[in-house]
Amino acid sequence: MTTPSPPPAAPLTRLVHAGKHPAFDGGSPVNPPVVRASTVLFDSVAQQREMRERRGDERLFTYGARGNPTSFALEDLVSELEGGYRTRLFPTGLAAIAMTLLSYLKPGDHVLMSDSVYEPARKLADSFLAPYNIRCTFFAADGSDVEEKIEAGTRLIYAECPGSLIYEMCDLPRLAKLARARGLLLVADNTWGSGCQYRPLALGADVSIMAATKYLSGHSDVMMGTVVTTKEAWPALAERSDAFGMTVSPDDAYLVLRGARSLAARLAMHESHGLQVAHWLQLRNEVATVFCPALPDHPGHALWQRDCKGSNGLVSFELQPGFNQDAAERLIDRLQLFGIGASWGGYESLVTLADMRRARSVADWSARGQMIRLHVGLEDPADLLADLAQGFAALAA
Repeated sequence: MTTPSPPPAAPLTRLVHAGKHPAFDGGSPVNPPVVRASTVLFDSVAQQREMRERRGDERLFTYGARGNPTSFALEDLVSELEGGYRTRLFPTGLAAIAMTLLSYLKPGDHVLMSDSVYEPARKLADSFLAPYNIRCTFFAADGSDVEEKIEAGTRLIYAECPGSLIYEMCDLPRLAKLARARGLLLVADNTWGSGCQYRPLALGADVSIMAATKYLSGHSDVMMGTVVTTKEAWPALAERSDAFGMTVSPDDAYLVLRGARSLAARLAMHESHGLQVAHWLQLRNEVATVFCPALPDHPGHALWQRDCKGSNGLVSFELQPGFNQDAAERLIDRLQLFGIGASWGGYESLVTLADMRRARSVADWSARGQMIRLHVGLEDPADLLADLAQGFAALAA
């Protein structure tokens, strides 16, 4: 069929339509290009109709709200990293968690959620699930009481392993076996493991969630969440995400893609620096407990050795009971190299107070000391230890 010649165009028209398809000879760029698009054009009505008919089952570039070539490239990277069937991207990690719950639960269902989950996910149980008549029961962070809490209406087990703030380990293969035997879905928050240090799908989970804001991005300049699933679990997530118009900016997808290239190298440095800080903290008289699953005395160390490929820069420590919150704040305020911030996973070191009494409901933290969480970055560990030393000096003031 002969392609019709375009009609003569005025300058204003040419400004709108020219330069959309630059042609060039040569090779391909190392990084996928940033494709910014809301509208996608087709060669014919028939092609548009065909693409719309196929896009429910296939990943096609048909409209900006359904993704673009830049985000497709990141989806492929995450699927490869986590060993999953397909991946969906979300504006934040919390959005990824919320859409996962919305995709697999309906009014009248019951969900079991780990006591160790990210605190905003815990709040979803009250602010989102409960008003929609979806009941939530929290189980012990190590998963020891899951079986006795399964009900006739239970549809999903939601775990975070290692857990938020103090990195509790659970036996995920055991939870997967329980879930399969009862026809339940097993969802895991894998932000700590980042696909390199921990792979929930390989351990039997159906769905793995990550906040790409953290280590996958690695530079504290972008927000994003990812959800990767098995083939069987994919349709429900894909349908609900399309219905809600869930998508991410191609510029953000590009930033995460670029950051992910150095993920393994960065994690190795975070782990090395984090362990040096953890061992140093264990020698401080002011410290009651140091939390890091790579430490031999961590309660879940054996499971960490079995299921994980390494650690990262997250280290938390509990002050001795004699130090109150004011003392903990003095310590934090004295630090110069550790920025006071709630996130983690970037190249920089961070510190924040952790309120375990609010973050746990199954475990009793009422008699425990003040908790401080560190994210140990890529700075020289000697400098970080010197900074911590002058922070601890503030406790004696």
